[in-house]
Amino acid sequence: IDFWTNKWADLLQVNRKFLGVEGAQLFRGWIRQQIADNKPYDEFCREILTAKGSNKTNPPVSYYKVLRDPTIMMENTTHLFLGVRFNCNKCHDHPFERWTQDQYYQTAAYFSRVDLARDPENKDGNIGGTAVEGAKPMWEVVTEKSEGEITHDRTGEVTAPLVPYDRELPIPTDVSRREQLADWIVSSENDYFARSYANRIWGYIMGVGLIEPLDDIRAGNPPTNPELLDYLTQQFIASDFNVRQLMAEICKSRTYQLSVASNEWNADDAQNYSHAVAKRLPAEVLYDAVYTVTGSNMNIPGVPPGTRAAALPDVGVELSDNFLANLGRPVRESACECERSAGLQLGPVMALMNGPTVSDAISQPGNAIAKLVAEQQDDAELVNELFLRVLNRPARSSEVEAAKELISELKVGHEALEAKLAAYRVEIAPVLKLQEAKRDQAIAAATQAHDAYWESIREREEAADNAQREKIAAAEKALADYDTAVADRIAAWEAGQSEGQTAWAILPPGQMKSTIGATLTKEEDNSIFVTGPNNKVGNYTVTAETNGAGVTGIKLELFADPRLPGNGPGRAPNGNFVLTEFTVQVWPKGKPEEKKTLKLQNAQADFSQDNYGIATAIDGKQDGANNGWATSPQVGVNRVATFELAEPLTIEGDVIMH
Repeated sequence: IDFWTNKWADLLQVNRKFLGVEGAQLFRGWIRQQIADNKPYDEFCREILTAKGSNKTNPPVSYYKVLRDPTIMMENTTHLFLGVRFNCNKCHDHPFERWTQDQYYQTAAYFSRVDLARDPENKDGNIGGTAVEGAKPMWEVVTEKSEGEITHDRTGEVTAPLVPYDRELPIPTDVSRREQLADWIVSSENDYFARSYANRIWGYIMGVGLIEPLDDIRAGNPPTNPELLDYLTQQFIASDFNVRQLMAEICKSRTYQLSVASNEWNADDAQNYSHAVAKRLPAEVLYDAVYTVTGSNMNIPGVPPGTRAAALPDVGVELSDNFLANLGRPVRESACECERSAGLQLGPVMALMNGPTVSDAISQPGNAIAKLVAEQQDDAELVNELFLRVLNRPARSSEVEAAKELISELKVGHEALEAKLAAYRVEIAPVLKLQEAKRDQAIAAATQAHDAYWESIREREEAADNAQREKIAAAEKALADYDTAVADRIAAWEAGQSEGQTAWAILPPGQMKSTIGATLTKEEDNSIFVTGPNNKVGNYTVTAETNGAGVTGIKLELFADPRLPGNGPGRAPNGNFVLTEFTVQVWPKGKPEEKKTLKLQNAQADFSQDNYGIATAIDGKQDGANNGWATSPQVGVNRVATFELAEPLTIEGDVIMH
């Protein structure tokens, strides 16, 4: 199950670079469960293609989180699920195949309404981020927008969705575009869907596909045995896309069960399957096999001890010597089969011959090999048991003799080294004795010199120590005295700071209205939150009651809020606002006929946008052209503006401010 899970984890790019550590684990876990359940292949693919919601709660959504762009989604989908490479006809019609540039944009249009947004239920965390490309949210929600189109690169016109072939297949029109495409892709009548996966499974099991590369089906690359591929395709469809049944069909065949042995007539046969094709084990399987046959403990950094390489959550986990990468594990940054290497170039050979991963497995104390050597005294039987353990077959007599000769040579060499070591120990003994005596004499002389020097400075050092203790005591007393007086000093400082400071009071809003139909709501802290229509131009009026005596200024506080676009504090798409003109009228309570407009001056703000300074908010102009207070690009934070009354308010008693 882990082997086939890794196959799909490769193809679906399960990579912490795109998904984060937890996201990759969840996506791989979902894939593994589908493999374990033997989910029908068409259902498996359809669930991926139509996935929506959060990739935290619905891991197949990660397919779109990885790809992100509609054209990339289309290229990856046709390549992965149909074995057709559409990237060649993006800029022009394919010069040798049936695919056209129009078909490229028509197929991409099925993904034009896919939308990704940060998951509101799981807001924390980002992935990656550079100076060129910003970080992506750890968790994202995929939804289907009600609008969104693809523009044809050549014509510049909006392109409607249309499948590239088999257009007579019934496609529902009352579902989303992705669901329409998914129904068409996984249809048993689709020429490429079942055929491409039957070829992949044959290639995975046999070592070479009926079509090679496995994911490149085209007229110019026909199958070596079209009748066999047709048969496998039909059997796959007839089984309702049962992957295990397809594998069993192949593995029960005489072709699969042939030996790798060849003769003079078929030694160079690479396409007729007259003998089995030898193939190297994948990197993860090789690692697990080495540690299993040696009986050593697997300790891969970053995962619990004992975790097999085949069970690693994603490619972000690696050994210190890059054993898995050297042996061809893919980086999982594309759906191409070419990402995983199974070659035997110098790098993989050296990793197996004398790399630290294999060496550590062999030399690990207490492993099964060490126990076998200790228990089996007969060299011939030892060699045979090692062959059985590693190669799963008995050793041939020639191999036993060669191994015994090697063991004998090792024994002779080892005995020679031991004799040489013993002779050297005898030779070096008097030299070591002399060196040890010299060392003891040097230590004694140094000790005597140290003691004599200490006696010469003892009186001075003791006096210095006493002086130091006296200074410390004086400093501690001064600190204690300071601590005693500091409370009074702080109180005096605070009193001095409050002198001359403006005392602001919150003005609870009463009547609130707007000329554009917006709704003004008073919050618990007496702030005002605006919802509803958001036209560019409109008047907002707030009426409140307060005591008029001694008012000298007015402060406006604008608060950032996650309910607003860009966190506000404005309601523009980027969180900005424009305060074109700010006016204040006042009258004694119950005497509206005495209403007067207050003159405001000395406007100050903690930040103003270029050409939209705070002073223009009280200049009497209301045309809105480069007039009024705004704060772009520094939005998403609280803002403050203050206005001084030209003359302090002197009305006694309650007043109405408008």
